[in-house]
Amino acid sequence: MTVLIGKTTARMMALAICLGIAAPMSATPASPAGERRCGWLVNPTPGNFDLLDRDGLWTISAQGGYQAEGMDDMPDMTIAGWVATNGSYGHGCACMTAVIDKNRKRLRSFTAATPIPLARCRADKALAKPQ
Repeated sequence: MTVLIGKTTARMMALAICLGIAAPMSATPASPAGERRCGWLVNPTPGNFDLLDRDGLWTISAQGGYQAEGMDDMPDMTIAGWVATNGSYGHGCACMTAVIDKNRKRLRSFTAATPIPLARCRADKALAKPQ
């Protein structure tokens, strides 16, 4: 396959490569929207949120520490059902569109969080039960 580019574009690409600011041509850009993950949204105590899906437990926030980008905009996640296990804290079922960090098992950011009926998580045999 032959790709034709103009002289100005070629010069800009060469300059970017020389300055070390060009990504390799073979790199696949990550989706800025992230991926859809569904499972148990676990909030056992203030400031602590995890998503327990078929791939395991993902940290969303830890009290006094890590917090995924998007936490400040999380909607009320109790509207489709919530199991209170510690006062108002507990767990519900949710789907989130998130960028994940597989090495650290945490959500780096999320752009959508949707509460879904508890029955959906309860019926999913691939999900471990939240504790």
